[in-house]
Amino acid sequence: MKKMLLMLALAASPLLMMAQFGAEPKDTSWKKIFRASSPRINDLVHTKLDVRFDYEKAWMYGKEWLTLSPHFYPTDSLTLDAKGMEIKEISVMKGSSKAPLKYSYDGYQLRITLDKTYKGGEKYTLYIDYISKPNEVKVKGSAAINDAKGLYFINPKGEDKDKPVQIWTQGETEANSVWMPTIDKPNQKTTDEIYMTVPAKYVTLSNGLLVSQKKNADGTRTDYWKMDLPHAPYLFFMGVGDYAVIKDSYKGKEVSYYVEKDQAPYARGVFGLTPEMIKFYSDKLGVEYPWAKYSQIVGRDYVSGAMENTTTTLHQEAAYQNSRQLTDGNSWETVIAHELFHHWFGDLVTAESWSHITVNESMADYSQTLWMEYKYGKDAGDAENQQGLNAYLSNPNESKKDLVRFRYADKEDVFDLVSYQKGGRVHHMLRNYVGDEAYFKSLNNYLSTNKFKPGEAGQMRLAFEEVTGQDMNWFWNQWFYGSGHPIVKIDYQYDDAAGKATVIIEQIQKTDKVFHLPLAIDVYSGANKKRYTVWVENKIDTFTFNYSKRPELINVDADKVMLWVKTDNKTTENYVYQYSNAPLYLDRKEALDFFAKKGMKELSMGLKDKYAPLRKLTLDKLAASKMSKEAAVLDAAENIVKTEKDKKTKAAAIDLLAKSGDAKYLDLYKKNVDDSSYSVSGSALQAMAKLDPASAYTLAKKYSKDAKGDLGDVVSDIIMSNGTESDFDYIADRFDEAPLSEAKLNMVETFSSYLEKVSSNVNVKKGIDMILKFRSAIPEQFKGFTDPIFKGALDKLGKAKDKEIADYISNGMK
Repeated sequence: MKKMLLMLALAASPLLMMAQFGAEPKDTSWKKIFRASSPRINDLVHTKLDVRFDYEKAWMYGKEWLTLSPHFYPTDSLTLDAKGMEIKEISVMKGSSKAPLKYSYDGYQLRITLDKTYKGGEKYTLYIDYISKPNEVKVKGSAAINDAKGLYFINPKGEDKDKPVQIWTQGETEANSVWMPTIDKPNQKTTDEIYMTVPAKYVTLSNGLLVSQKKNADGTRTDYWKMDLPHAPYLFFMGVGDYAVIKDSYKGKEVSYYVEKDQAPYARGVFGLTPEMIKFYSDKLGVEYPWAKYSQIVGRDYVSGAMENTTTTLHQEAAYQNSRQLTDGNSWETVIAHELFHHWFGDLVTAESWSHITVNESMADYSQTLWMEYKYGKDAGDAENQQGLNAYLSNPNESKKDLVRFRYADKEDVFDLVSYQKGGRVHHMLRNYVGDEAYFKSLNNYLSTNKFKPGEAGQMRLAFEEVTGQDMNWFWNQWFYGSGHPIVKIDYQYDDAAGKATVIIEQIQKTDKVFHLPLAIDVYSGANKKRYTVWVENKIDTFTFNYSKRPELINVDADKVMLWVKTDNKTTENYVYQYSNAPLYLDRKEALDFFAKKGMKELSMGLKDKYAPLRKLTLDKLAASKMSKEAAVLDAAENIVKTEKDKKTKAAAIDLLAKSGDAKYLDLYKKNVDDSSYSVSGSALQAMAKLDPASAYTLAKKYSKDAKGDLGDVVSDIIMSNGTESDFDYIADRFDEAPLSEAKLNMVETFSSYLEKVSSNVNVKKGIDMILKFRSAIPEQFKGFTDPIFKGALDKLGKAKDKEIADYISNGMK
């Protein structure tokens, strides 16, 4: 599952990041509870479902044939998860006949008395007739998934003409038991068959292959989907809707994309690298993609970022991008990679319990780095890796949590920056430590040994030990079963007379824990570079290197893989040399960050960096510095606007020029305002607005019909700031339709200020209702952060309007 967190601009509703900064629950009794794997008394063997949907009631009528067997010990009873259902019948199958069974049901679990005692491995099949009522069950979501009712009817009565009618399911963590009785635990695996009866106009999608379709006399159609390989219950999926299906292939297997019909022209632009990704991961792991097909579907109002249902990944609608958005780069590419990689780590081998979610999510998170490195080069891979590290470090509370976590308040709590971003960075270190060949051979060993079974972190350690011949307990104990990260201070001393350079590395984290860190240190002398491999093992470690000429640079953690926070006390001369001579993305970024902090002209070196995002970073830092209006900087930025191929870098150059306020660039802005890139167009329009507000407002009105991304934000801001009463419908719709996000939160004040200019109290109240609806959509745990923003904006609006509006606001805020 791809979480929706701030650091993942790709998928994210950034508001959800706030959950990660919350305090621990006041009830700390959970700290005494060891979260063991669920006992396997009975094992799922096969699940057969026959379902049809009631769109009026948002119910699903289900019939299930569930085959199980005792895991080892004989048993005469069975407990199934079945949340919020109406149970019609439970029987055991005796050939083609049925024998009713006794059971009790508390609304969440079925406790069934079997017809006899079954021995270990002896199969039996139950028949269950039931109704799933997902909107009536009381369940709890999380920061990763903001709801957990399993089965979702989207606009089922078609009342919203701007939204399609859809059905989709979301199982992780244990929500599929809202729509099918099962043992809803990750250490269970079952094959399945699903017969789905739907209105004939709709397309269906489920796990495995579509075996047959049968038209019914009542205008419905029954689709038969079959999954021959076992997978966990939380990975079951059903999707229904009016979709276009775009088909690719990989080695004769179907690779398909289910999108709304108006998105069909762009589907390959978003998802078209999938076959290449399948080949890359299959080759890298030495394990061929194991499933019969790979489909991806986009669901409206999806409650998370994306979900790796076996053979059938579900994405939120933010995956949709048109050709202009794709000109800026596919914002969903790493999400697509992440979910695909789960088909090895998560689907083929599944975490045996939520405590071990690292073997699913840390791997999928790191797959993003692997893909970016392969497809776009080492700089891109290192940048992706650093983004993950920065995300983890952004929340100090995360350093208190183990990667493998046997104690937590709720299973949803493990879907956080530790299980994802920290875990990904742990694997980056592990890959560097054992070497590429051993790393991927060890992953192959883990997958091959545990395929179609549950797995856990200890099994992964054993796989690495078998391949490398090394005891890896020290690494697992420190990084998987431990918490935190080192915080280090690095100092350098040179004794020219003795020809000795000393590197002092001090761990200054405020804990008693001392990390053991294998490090590469590169010493640069003239044209020569010599590498030393050392171990940091104490609170303070000192390393001494001989030299005949003082080194121009000593580069600690030369491979830039350490998961740490460092204060690296290099000199300006060191960083100047490092930028030009040390080879890696982080070598150059660290130098540019240093130059920016010191306000040094050397920052401009980054304008010619080989990697476009570093050129953009340089422009952003120059724009924020005192150098932003220097002639040389402006000339360089102007040249970038005229010659740069990377659209986001070009947009950043326009932003820098705009800060100058110089009208001589107006023609340049006008030339770029119609650029195919929303980023470039948005930056150019925003720059125009400072010099020629009237023309910018006219253009904003013109572009309002095709304004997404950065251009959409600029158009909305210009029209809200300069708009009249006649713009109300556009502005209100733009605000109301914006997704739950940090960007929408930033719009509250601007939208509220626009409402001050609206004379119609009817429209003002409509706008207030939209603001209050947004406020109510934010989960309670975030409102301590967001409510002051709403209150400040609405209080200001109330003071600017009459008593009727002030009272309306007051009543709405209660």
